[in-house]
Amino acid sequence: MDLLPDSPRLRSDSASSSASQSSRSKTVLRQRLSELMTCIEDMSSDDEAGEEVSRKLDEAFQLCGQLLPTDAFRLHMVTWNVATAEPPEDVTALLQLNDQSPIDLYVIGLQEVMATPMRFISDLLVEDSWSHLFMDTLGPKGFVKVTSVRMQGLLLLVFAKMVHLPFIRNIQTTYTRTGIFGYWGNKGAVSVRFSFYGHMICFLNCHLAAHMHNALQRVDEFEYILETQDFDIFDTPHVLDHKVVFWFGDLNFRIQDHGLHFVRSSINGGRLNLLWSKDQLIMMKKKEPFLQEFDEGPLNFKPTYKFDRKADTYDISSVKTWLGFNGKKRKPAWTDRILWRIKPKSLPSEEDDDGDEKASTSTDNEHDEYPILITQNAYTSVMSYGVSDHKPVIGNFTLELRKYFDTQLVQVAPEGEWSADQNAVLTYTVQEDFMSSTWDWIGLYKVGFKSASDYETFVWVRENELPEVNEVIERSVDKDEIPLLSGEYVLGYYSTNLNSIVGLSDTFKILESKRAAMEGLVPKDINGINN
Repeated sequence: MDLLPDSPRLRSDSASSSASQSSRSKTVLRQRLSELMTCIEDMSSDDEAGEEVSRKLDEAFQLCGQLLPTDAFRLHMVTWNVATAEPPEDVTALLQLNDQSPIDLYVIGLQEVMATPMRFISDLLVEDSWSHLFMDTLGPKGFVKVTSVRMQGLLLLVFAKMVHLPFIRNIQTTYTRTGIFGYWGNKGAVSVRFSFYGHMICFLNCHLAAHMHNALQRVDEFEYILETQDFDIFDTPHVLDHKVVFWFGDLNFRIQDHGLHFVRSSINGGRLNLLWSKDQLIMMKKKEPFLQEFDEGPLNFKPTYKFDRKADTYDISSVKTWLGFNGKKRKPAWTDRILWRIKPKSLPSEEDDDGDEKASTSTDNEHDEYPILITQNAYTSVMSYGVSDHKPVIGNFTLELRKYFDTQLVQVAPEGEWSADQNAVLTYTVQEDFMSSTWDWIGLYKVGFKSASDYETFVWVRENELPEVNEVIERSVDKDEIPLLSGEYVLGYYSTNLNSIVGLSDTFKILESKRAAMEGLVPKDINGINN
């Protein structure tokens, strides 16, 4: 796998989504510092001048803080058209699990997951084989499935480090069909949106129309998806209302004009740049303003479609026409892509009424105070996987942001020692008013759990009335529901209205029960000898 370490890293940010906006921020800072220097030069011994210096200095430092986010998180994304294949045995390379840089979020978008009627119905009842693979792989690494959404062959999975779960809120999913008159779900999009430490993020996994001549249809489908997908959130009802949008999937854009021989020789000779100008998505971005808002890293990896299965060689078979005749041979293409968009924002005019340059320090727009910067660290394909005629594409990003909050909505904790020999007690405290419900519950999770439903047992929150803020509430856990063997566990408060765990306890140990030996789960200890 070629990670292209020498490729330039791409960065975009919500505080300055263009070069001119970045220049504006620097201008504002320079103006404040200039005012500070003027105050120092004019300063006398009176208190009024000293107060003015102090005020200007505070403004300058506050502005510096606004321009520099304080926390960084790593996001690893995968898009892969799996062509109805069963998953491989190992996805370590796909997820870069041996990478030294820790990951905070995994977002995995698949297309053409096996979706025969009986298979699709069974997948609705239990997790599909692909979801099982990723959950079994990431669970022991400390990642929990936040949510998933499925529309026939389209599947989108989101995983997060356990520590981030209480700060991922307002999770919603939706989907849009665009295949066969808009009724069949073989093409279209599935999306997941949520708040990550208060920043609104949306992930959109698409499978657009195929074939060389349908470039304009693909753009129309994407525009239709953006217009029709909506969420039950007042401030971000549509995809483009989110501060950050990741658009990815089998977008099916092809390499236009160049012949098969030229394309293949350019690939074999490592001259990929000769093909970029005829890539349909790059060409369409020049014509469509709404596409220009999306950023993409350089295509410094080989086109990911179409390969012979279980091989690294491009397929050269002919396409069958409706009448059974051979059509044109398929050209390789970058069908599988990952793009992202920072929500544009308007800034005050750089000139005042007199035509002089003027900078504003107004923070009426909360995005000024809580910026987010996105840096793409890697954008490449993983050629070692051959179960499909597509190669998977990965994008690795750093999200630098200032948190809107860092306190859990609910504090939950175990009280005293826990074992299956006696009933246990837990307490929970609502630390901030939110849409709590008597349908909320608190789960007992073994460390390494895979999803919010992967609990050992659970208890309902207080049934008769909703809690007051800072009210300490006790709940009892029956000893028969507590695991007999010792292990590391956490308690998680699940909000049914927010569709997420909003409170997580510290890790604690459940002691081995005396009943464990009686039931033959552990060897009996007789005179210091295990039998």
